[in-house]
Amino acid sequence: MVLPPITAASRGTKLRAALAGQHLDAMIVTDLSNVRYLTGYSGSNGTVIITVDEMVLLTDGRYAEQSVQQIDEYHADATVCVGNRQAHIDRVVELTKACTRIAFEEGDVTVSRHKDLVAAWFIDKELVGVDSVVESLRGIKDHAELARIEMAARIADEALYAVRPLLLNEATEQEFAHALENEMRRRGAQGPAFETIVASGPNGAKAHHEPSTRVITRGDLVVIDFGALVEGYRSDITRTFSIGPMSELQQTIFDVVHQAQALGVQAVRSGVETKVVDAACRDSITAAGYGEYFTHGTGHGVGLDIHELPRVGASVPDTLATRQVVTVEPGVYLPGVGGVRIEDSVVVTADGCRPVTLFPKDPEL
Repeated sequence: MVLPPITAASRGTKLRAALAGQHLDAMIVTDLSNVRYLTGYSGSNGTVIITVDEMVLLTDGRYAEQSVQQIDEYHADATVCVGNRQAHIDRVVELTKACTRIAFEEGDVTVSRHKDLVAAWFIDKELVGVDSVVESLRGIKDHAELARIEMAARIADEALYAVRPLLLNEATEQEFAHALENEMRRRGAQGPAFETIVASGPNGAKAHHEPSTRVITRGDLVVIDFGALVEGYRSDITRTFSIGPMSELQQTIFDVVHQAQALGVQAVRSGVETKVVDAACRDSITAAGYGEYFTHGTGHGVGLDIHELPRVGASVPDTLATRQVVTVEPGVYLPGVGGVRIEDSVVVTADGCRPVTLFPKDPEL
């Protein structure tokens, strides 16, 4: 499948407008996912300085060729400054001579980094901490971004189909996780979108269990939470399988979560507060008597990061918007027994949503 090219040309313009709305003259962007969004650059060392007139990526000699190539590929409105720390400082001082109020990412900049910015980079400037300015822009996905997320979801679905029979062959959790990740790579993924979760039997009561050497055996419920990475964009899906017939309790909690997840998906649409989606899932699980065992938020945005805006939770002030990608992933976790989680990633639309994760939810193998 040929993916449409990503064009980042307008992203700097949108960020400048957001900064102007807060009476900010410039911004230093240090979060690497935000740097990639603005420029296309995916190296491990990069900072962006953006003013009213210019956007410059600061990096070192290891990435001299890569940075220019990626900026060109993304058609980003940026130039590159390759050099050491002092060269970067000199360039930033020159760029921000006429600036008074400069934003920094308060969720990413450490105390020591802030001290350095004040002492060496922005002497006699007002540094203003901002929260989620670039992340808010990232929440709305364009056509090219959605295409990459959808490809990542398709690869993950196909990989699970391919390796699912291993669940019946006394594989360990680790063996199944490795097989699933390798299959995603074989089908074109750069790798897993995050650390794959395979939680069998009583391990399923741990929402973020790390795969162990436990052998998956008859009578287990197995929670599998995973995704693929395609050109920097991620997918996220969870399915729960039964190894053999389910017990009455297992069937009950599976049905409770399955119904709650369907209600949550039905609640997704543009303009809806995310706490409404959370309530659709949580109220259903609580009414069934398992509310205390639903121990996390209902979902999150997905894109360049596996957890990004918007957040979907009971006390979250976010509101859904068209072309956001969010997860709906309620769960019930019974200590000593096991757990069930069912998760889909969906694209928000004006009148609802459409799923990008399509693997069936049938727990039987």
